[in-house]
Amino acid sequence: MDNEPDHENVEQSLCAKTADEELNKSLNLEASLSKFSYIDLDKELEFKNDLIDDKEFDIPQVDTPPTLESILNETDDEDDSFVLEDPTLLNIDTIDSHSYDTSSVASSDSGDRTNLKRKKKLPDSFSLHGSVMRHSLLKGISAQIVSAAAVSSLIAVGTSHGLALIFDQNQALRLCLGSTSVGGQYGAISALSINNDCSRLLCGFAKGQITMWDLASGKLLRSITDAHPPGTAILHIKFTDDPTLAVCNDSGGSVFELTFKRVMGVRTCESRCLFSGSKGEVCCIEPLHSKPELKDHPITQFSLLAMASLTKILVIGLKPSLKVWMTFPYGRMDPSSVPLLAWHFVAVHNYVNPMLAFCRGDVVHFLLVKRDESGAIHVTKQKHLHLYYDLINFTWINSRTIVLLDSVEKLHVIDRQTQEELEMVEISEVQLVYNSSHFKSLATGGNVSQALALVGEKACYQSISSYGGQIFYLGTKSVYVMMLRSWRERVDHLLKQDCLTEALALAWSFHEGKAKAVVGLSGDASKRKAVVADRMVEILFHYADRALKKCPDQGKIQVMEQHFQDMVPIIVDYCLLLQRKDLLFSQVYDKLSENSVAKGVFLECLEPYILSDKLVGITPQVMKDLIVHFQDKKLMENVEALIVHMDITSLDIQQVVLMCWENRLYDAMIYVYNRGMNEFISPMEKLFRVIAPPLNAGKTLTDEQVVMGNKLLVYISCCLAGRAYPLGDIPEDLVPLVKNQVFEFLIRLHSTEAPPEEEIYPYIRTLLHFDTREFLNVLALTFEDFKNDKQAVEYQQRIVDILLKVMVENSDFTPSQVGCLFTFLARQLAKPDNTLFVNRTLFDQVLEFLCSPDDDSRHSERQQVLLELLQAGGIVQFEESRLIRMAEKAEFYQICEFMYEREHQYDKIIDCYLRDPLREEEVFNYIHNILSIPGHSAEEKQSVWQKAMDHIEELVSLKPCKSAELVATHFSEQIETVIKKLQNQVLLFKFLRSLLDPREGIHVNQELLQISPCITEQFIELLCQFSPNQVIETLQVLECYRLEETIQITQKYQLHEVTAYLLEKKGDIHGAFLIMLKRLQSKLQEITHQDENTKEDPSLKNVEETMVETIALCQRNSHNLNQQQREALWFPLLEAMMAPQKLSSSAAPHLHSEALKSLTMQVLNNMAAFIALPSILQRILQDPVYGKGKLGEIQGLILGMLDTFSYEQTLLETTTSLLNQDLHWSLCNLRASVTRGLNPKQDYCSICLQQYKRRQEMADEIIVFSCGHLYHSFCLQSKECTIEIEGQTRWTCYKCSSINKVGKLSENSSEVKKGRITPSQVKMSPSCHPSKGDPAVKKATSEPVLDPQQIQAFDQLCHLYRGSSRLALLTELSQKRGSESCRPFSGSQSGPAFTSIFQKENFQLQLVPPPVTED
Repeated sequence: MDNEPDHENVEQSLCAKTADEELNKSLNLEASLSKFSYIDLDKELEFKNDLIDDKEFDIPQVDTPPTLESILNETDDEDDSFVLEDPTLLNIDTIDSHSYDTSSVASSDSGDRTNLKRKKKLPDSFSLHGSVMRHSLLKGISAQIVSAAAVSSLIAVGTSHGLALIFDQNQALRLCLGSTSVGGQYGAISALSINNDCSRLLCGFAKGQITMWDLASGKLLRSITDAHPPGTAILHIKFTDDPTLAVCNDSGGSVFELTFKRVMGVRTCESRCLFSGSKGEVCCIEPLHSKPELKDHPITQFSLLAMASLTKILVIGLKPSLKVWMTFPYGRMDPSSVPLLAWHFVAVHNYVNPMLAFCRGDVVHFLLVKRDESGAIHVTKQKHLHLYYDLINFTWINSRTIVLLDSVEKLHVIDRQTQEELEMVEISEVQLVYNSSHFKSLATGGNVSQALALVGEKACYQSISSYGGQIFYLGTKSVYVMMLRSWRERVDHLLKQDCLTEALALAWSFHEGKAKAVVGLSGDASKRKAVVADRMVEILFHYADRALKKCPDQGKIQVMEQHFQDMVPIIVDYCLLLQRKDLLFSQVYDKLSENSVAKGVFLECLEPYILSDKLVGITPQVMKDLIVHFQDKKLMENVEALIVHMDITSLDIQQVVLMCWENRLYDAMIYVYNRGMNEFISPMEKLFRVIAPPLNAGKTLTDEQVVMGNKLLVYISCCLAGRAYPLGDIPEDLVPLVKNQVFEFLIRLHSTEAPPEEEIYPYIRTLLHFDTREFLNVLALTFEDFKNDKQAVEYQQRIVDILLKVMVENSDFTPSQVGCLFTFLARQLAKPDNTLFVNRTLFDQVLEFLCSPDDDSRHSERQQVLLELLQAGGIVQFEESRLIRMAEKAEFYQICEFMYEREHQYDKIIDCYLRDPLREEEVFNYIHNILSIPGHSAEEKQSVWQKAMDHIEELVSLKPCKSAELVATHFSEQIETVIKKLQNQVLLFKFLRSLLDPREGIHVNQELLQISPCITEQFIELLCQFSPNQVIETLQVLECYRLEETIQITQKYQLHEVTAYLLEKKGDIHGAFLIMLKRLQSKLQEITHQDENTKEDPSLKNVEETMVETIALCQRNSHNLNQQQREALWFPLLEAMMAPQKLSSSAAPHLHSEALKSLTMQVLNNMAAFIALPSILQRILQDPVYGKGKLGEIQGLILGMLDTFSYEQTLLETTTSLLNQDLHWSLCNLRASVTRGLNPKQDYCSICLQQYKRRQEMADEIIVFSCGHLYHSFCLQSKECTIEIEGQTRWTCYKCSSINKVGKLSENSSEVKKGRITPSQVKMSPSCHPSKGDPAVKKATSEPVLDPQQIQAFDQLCHLYRGSSRLALLTELSQKRGSESCRPFSGSQSGPAFTSIFQKENFQLQLVPPPVTED
């Protein structure tokens, strides 16, 4: 949208009246119906639209406009400028056929108003839709006024001096209504309205007066001063469809109905208040206008009026009587946003009904108004529109397109149904006039509410007016008009800006009917498409010319190629979309051929269309140029792909064939022969000539020859199947002929021009040598398709005879190739409708050939071939006993298995598996399947099991795990029998380990096995023999064994560690310790007598390992021993470690003395946890060696013990300090919370409802609960609100306990204190303090029981302390070490689930440093 000269801008506004009249006549016949024949209406409207849009009105230039200096002798204040008003009706000619698509589903986009990124901005709409709006300046009016106003076939302008200026359609001033003296009295004109026939003008003034003028004569008809409360400005004044009825809205927020009458020649005006501003200020009104052709619409009789207040929308009917039909609240809104209303008739589901658009802020709501059969009006909400900007104006330009103005003066053109933004235009240059001064009522002293004044900051209701598809914008210096461009204008606008690609895309959207806001296309779809297509052809020619002109003449060839690659494909695309191949291959191609680069790019563009079969019927010249171009660029693969998709009958066939053969384009060559000459045999002969000589000579084929051979096979397959090569189908009438030709060719005795030494049947021989299996598959597929006619049967038999003659009588073929032939024959013979005959002796010869024991090569290949032959049905051709004998002799165990399977000799199959080295491990799965799968008889299963038992040693040596699993699964009760059969001790050990050790991965439930302990002990004995290092690990996972017998076994094999483990398990801790101690002493003795010169020292590591194991033994069991028993363990261990140190003299220390001291210190540190420190020191000092003063050797040990003591003392003092601090803090807060006063909710007893001061007897007590309820003690006693806790009586709140009486009295009791009330103070009753209770009772209870008062006090204490207390942390830590856990202060009220304080999100460890010890 941009500025353009004014002489072509007002075409619709100037012609609107005449065109509308013409339209009215054509629609009058249908106007009385409530349901329109919408399709007919649409066609009629399209036709009329065409008349309006295609006719250009030449508006003359105003050369000498009349000046207004005599009238406007002062400079106008821009803030109090002018008002623009909309007098128009429904522009029915803009209803389009898509309006009924309106959805009632709410928009999915909703967001916060304050966030400007609520919704992603739409993609660049210019590239999609072009310029939708034309933006023009009305120079004729703008030259004469500072600001301007309202529009129809007349344009009315109100000024700040109280004058109304009327301009005609040529922008010439016709009338000047009013005078400056009246303006000085009434103030500025703040609102204008013209009636339907443009005969009357209503003016509203800033000081509240209203005048009516005759536009024909310029006379003042009425001057109304009492229609509404004085001192308020007129914000809106609107004629309704009834010329005697108008509505106005003042700055007090009230709405009035004005009825004009003429009695006895006297003109009067009656006013009625429709809405009082005291109920909410209305700041926008909009009556529903209908065109004459819709005057009989059932809605029009209600004379609907929409009003927008600051909080809601109202729709009321003025006739036949005043009635409110709908209210709709806004919800949360920005108080500064402007309420907007706009009516328009739209077609929904073939009915034309009014739709009200209203918005405030960034959401536009659409309400469809209908009348039902009963006469009531129904309002249905349609899909609403979410925006990313705040609106200050909303205008319908037609029933599908809306124009929105946002708060930063940007214009948005929106398609209503798709909610797509078509265009955005900046109109700040208009310098739009705002109506703020009238909303603030400055002319009358500014007596308006702050809310209305805030809305008025952005109000521009009177500055924007629409008429006949045009929108007029009133600026401080000029008037602008906006209208939708016709489709031609939109395309031409893009062309002017040199956007040819976008212009073509936009024109194509018009062609396909997908464009938005379309103006100027009429007629049916085919007519519209033809018009647009003609325009697109013109653009394409222009585009081609431009591509050639803009081509860079100088420079690199790549630059030129890139230039044309950007442009030429677009021309090709649109020519093909428009189905104008004639244009593409004649004029366009001729143009582009002027430039060789452009021609090349053009030809390359055709390739994808040809390959996808979208482009057929290419002219011979283009086809020839295309092949030559790709050939020149050495793109032969592309040439081949193109040839097989083109009709090449118009080309020089011989030349194309020669080119294909020279460039090895075999697919293309075959295609040209087939399609160009209906010749199918010549390509085969050409290919055979290449691949036959090396095959006959026994040479290896090259990769190129292999490709040719494969193509030949596929080509023969296609010909015999009736398919064209490489794609498509052979014409049906040629299929039988082609098949016969191919068969005749294959079975030729000799090739053409054959040398004398050529063997017979060269073609079949060559194919068999090339790929026997695939050639036979081709024949098999062909035989499937053959019908049982005489000729087909003869062909089949003939080919089979030739195959046998070629392969059986020739030793050149491998066993695999021979086997493929006989497998093929077996399949054919096994068919129910077989007609082939093959001599059975041939099969015997093949059997001899495959089972020949003289040739050991290709053993597995020969076996596989024979197996395939048997499975294909060849079994019937052999004598079975002879077959089995030969297979066994040739060691074809799979053949034997196949035969035994047929005879159900399953036990013999086990021998086949065990003898076959490739499949021996599969025997386990086979036996398992036979024994577990139903369908086999008991005798068969028994024979298989017996065979497995006979070969059990072989099976175990093969896979011990699988053997054990097999036995455990199927014959768990015969395990002892299996063990007896296993004479080899190593095999027995492997079998038992797999069976008993769960770590071996055997998938058997050990509980179901019920293995006797003697078997387990037999396994342990074998384990001690073959794998002594794994005995302890295995014993830890084994279950059923006897300890005494096992100990005897381990002692027999002198496995001391194992014996100690078993003794410990038995409970003989001391016996286990003595064994370990003995081992340790022997290791220490080795060190003591070790040669000092020995550098390597494995025995020291052994000492450390043994010592660690002994310490672990002592630690595991010390918890369950008394002090004396502990000393019996630890002290001998300590003495054993210190003994070597005693022997070594201080003068000559032992080689390992330091290491031994370190190990001894380790013993001391570990035993300190179980034996008191004084006892350890006493025991050391009692030793005769150290008792005599030799403490130097153990000085390090004693100092280490003292360090440990010092550390533990510091830890204890720190912990005590923390506990004391926490205890002090907790008790202070507990006391504060317990002694806190209570505030009762009321000053009367909740039971007797009398004042608590009613009785003055000293015996009466007042009881207050923490829940706020207050009682007399006598009243509570009468209701029996007491409970007994540990022999003490406790009060409970009557009201609270009566709500929950089901076993929760103790939980609901919330008493904190009770006291006797005196006028000055509250005294605590002695009974309110809880007694400490009987100590004996407390000892009897396992957990401390807290009364409700204490529980509540503790809860308050927990709330006071932010985070977890250190007391709680230490308590939980201590509980985790013990076996039982109880929550502190939980009592009987603790919940079932207890969450650790360490798992809380806000847990923070707060520790103070340990106290500094004074020196």
